[in-house]
Amino acid sequence: MERDEILKREIKVLAFDQYGTIVDMQGGLTRAVTPFLKAKGWSGDPSSFVTWWRRTHFENSMIDALLDRGHTPYRQIGHRAVSHVMDRCKIAYTQAEVMWLVSEIERLKPFPDVVAALEALRAAGYKLAILSNGDRDMLAAAGPHIGFPFDHVISVEEAGYFKPHWRTYAKACEIIGVDRASVLFVANHAFDCIGAKSFGMRAAFIDRRKRPFGETPHQPDLIAADFAELAASLAR
Repeated sequence: MERDEILKREIKVLAFDQYGTIVDMQGGLTRAVTPFLKAKGWSGDPSSFVTWWRRTHFENSMIDALLDRGHTPYRQIGHRAVSHVMDRCKIAYTQAEVMWLVSEIERLKPFPDVVAALEALRAAGYKLAILSNGDRDMLAAAGPHIGFPFDHVISVEEAGYFKPHWRTYAKACEIIGVDRASVLFVANHAFDCIGAKSFGMRAAFIDRRKRPFGETPHQPDLIAADFAELAASLAR
């Protein structure tokens, strides 16, 4: 409780990861691919297909950032990831189908507890921002499906690297106009919280999946089961 009081006193901005934190990526994409895969005659688990897709995308985005040879758009990496998984599953496909599957990311809905929690946090006086690996146009297209007006929606395109590269968090602070220590970064992924903490932000880990955070010197300042618990901890 003492740590929560310090956070409430010092935090001015909450910056959120979007994919998997604000919106239900695993559930939403699984629902989207299930009829598609059935029509293709693939008998595997649609949720596994989405997991392979997301893992391949994550791996490719980390390679892109580490190579440091220019930022590849999120959508382009998504096309590569989906094509790879289709090949892995021996599913015949067209590039139009790949493009359609990746576009489903733009229509993902928020977790049921998200919007009410965001409204409570705004009422408590915090500025609220998105910092996402998604492309600018993808984030703009997603806005109406989320249904909440954030103060800032920031793509890592602005920094030219995917999270958890430190430049992404630095660029967010620059755009918002705040010091890193006054920002609480919120994510459902340990790697993103670690990146934010390493840069000097505070971090909150949303532990929806009930998984250990892991051994790292960059531990989160707050662990919440969901957004309702996050709002209950931080609302003034």
